[in-house]
Amino acid sequence: MDLAAQAACAQQVSLNWLLHRAAQKLGAAMQEAAARHDLTARGQLVLTALCQEDFRRTQLALGQALALDKTTLTAELDRLERAGLVVREPHPHDRRVRVPVITDRGRAVQGEVERLHQQVEREFTAGLEPAQCRDLQAILERLIASCRGPDSGSCL
Repeated sequence: MDLAAQAACAQQVSLNWLLHRAAQKLGAAMQEAAARHDLTARGQLVLTALCQEDFRRTQLALGQALALDKTTLTAELDRLERAGLVVREPHPHDRRVRVPVITDRGRAVQGEVERLHQQVEREFTAGLEPAQCRDLQAILERLIASCRGPDSGSCL
């Protein structure tokens, strides 16, 4: 970024800009941590969702739950499947539909990257008191929950 662009960015103080910039910095650190295991941050999001499922979701339902469009999710599942982290099985009632399932290797990688992501979050918020971290999370959750507009775009 050139000096003029840096100066322009430094002048920004709107909530949108601050949230966006904080998300960029945290996201870059999260991506770097995931890349240590040849994973993307989005791939980690998918693996985490598959680890937490008490029931199987179709690719379509998984994409809707994660706010990922069909093309983006399919490409991510392709990468995860090539890496041996997920398999796509036929739906028991509709052979045309695929159900992504995490493998044992996928669970191991997800757990390790989750630990790295937790460390990244601790480092990112190291300048805050524990109560401030809890307050920040609670405020962000309230802002997200109170937004009445439609969800749009990817969650990552």
